[in-house]
Amino acid sequence: MVARVWTVAFQGIDVLDIDVQVQIAPGIVGFTVVGLPDKAVAESRERVRSALGAIGLALPAKRITVNLSPADVLKEGSHFDLPIALGLLVAMDVLDGEELAGYTALGELALDGALSAVAGVLPAAIGASAHERGIICPEACGGEAAWAGEIEVLAAPSLLALINHFKGTQVLARPTPKLANDEGPAPDLRDIKGQETAKRALEVAAAGGHNLLMIGPPGAGKSMLAQRLPGLLPPLLPAEALEVSMVQSIAGQLQNGRISRRRPFRDPHHSASLPALVGGGVRARPGEVSLAHRGVLFLDELPEFQRPTLEALRQPMESGRAVVARVNHHVTYPARFQLVAAMNPCKCGHLDDASLACSRAPKCAQEYQAKISGPLFDRIDLHVDVPAVPASDLSLPAPREGSAEVAARVIAARAVQTRRYEGYGAACNAEADGTLLEEVAAPDKDGRELLNQAAEKLKLTARGYHRVMRVARTLADLDNAFRVGRLHIAEALSYRRIAPGR
Repeated sequence: MVARVWTVAFQGIDVLDIDVQVQIAPGIVGFTVVGLPDKAVAESRERVRSALGAIGLALPAKRITVNLSPADVLKEGSHFDLPIALGLLVAMDVLDGEELAGYTALGELALDGALSAVAGVLPAAIGASAHERGIICPEACGGEAAWAGEIEVLAAPSLLALINHFKGTQVLARPTPKLANDEGPAPDLRDIKGQETAKRALEVAAAGGHNLLMIGPPGAGKSMLAQRLPGLLPPLLPAEALEVSMVQSIAGQLQNGRISRRRPFRDPHHSASLPALVGGGVRARPGEVSLAHRGVLFLDELPEFQRPTLEALRQPMESGRAVVARVNHHVTYPARFQLVAAMNPCKCGHLDDASLACSRAPKCAQEYQAKISGPLFDRIDLHVDVPAVPASDLSLPAPREGSAEVAARVIAARAVQTRRYEGYGAACNAEADGTLLEEVAAPDKDGRELLNQAAEKLKLTARGYHRVMRVARTLADLDNAFRVGRLHIAEALSYRRIAPGR
């Protein structure tokens, strides 16, 4: 007899059904796990053996073989503990195999039989729902699994509680979906004095989902501005929140199974490696670009990042996907993020102050800014200078307009874009392609003339040309204007630099 229990393996945020087959047969005593398991899966033998012993069950003195099918797919993670243990219980006639056939199981076993939280429960639950199966998971992950819809969720604190549930001596209550508490105070634009041009650029970036680069000396407020961008963005839509939570679940960063509607904000240090930023590593985990999906990726001290790391951003910025290709893995993670970057104008940071700048200015500035390649620079919609704030401005009262007022205008502009792009596969102006832009963002006669003149004089690439149109369309949306005009084109061009170092 071969006992069977369903579980999953993860390929990006997609799940692949795994058939856990357990056979107990006469022969040399042993416990073998086959089917391309990694180290964590191979070690499950000892955890399962100890957990069964903790509840008073001993493995028979026979040959035990566990096959994880399909056998040519690499199996990774400790979540295979629970399905292997359940398969053994079916093979030992403790549980009914037909009853377990309607569930997908995953969870890590402690040595005392308790079930510990594992990553990936939310996509596993959605995959189980697609196959009209229920899900068995640790109690700590129950609130996460409950978001998969109307499926049966058995969230057990221990292996013994799960056995008692199937025996009818204990009832496991259905967990309820959990929402994160997003009502805490967020950084407010009122905290920033001066920098009106940068605030305007931040509003435009929020309204259209545009990438933004801020260049200025140390202490000018670039990081403060970036930290206030999530407070200007509209809350995640339910479908977007589910996308974001699936990535967080795979990465093991969904706190207590609680889903948030606040947009992610990721700010990796400039020493981050390429796999940490884009994704990869031994188990092809999602990187910062995917953890920032539908949110903000803030890269401070942009030129200090390694050149190959920055160049790896180019493909995700265009496609909204991070493709991790390895010998044993080829997975795709969503990466529709909004890039906000900050940098000093030169190595010392004081290019515009002759009393503080180094003796190599302006050559040092050209060399420093040239660390950012032209193709990456061309993918950033808004470039804004953030000058040092005079001491006299710091003593002024707080500005009357804060994040709440700006956010209201942003939400109104985003609502216009949602209606405009319904059915086109775009969520905001930054996601519109060139053909669509010609339909929805074509400027009037004067605006077209200015755009063509600027494109010729500034030597804009086709990408740069369309990015100017995207920004101009956002400016028109903020003005509640149906047609893009000359003033919108002029302001959009003011946010465009020619090339790094210039």
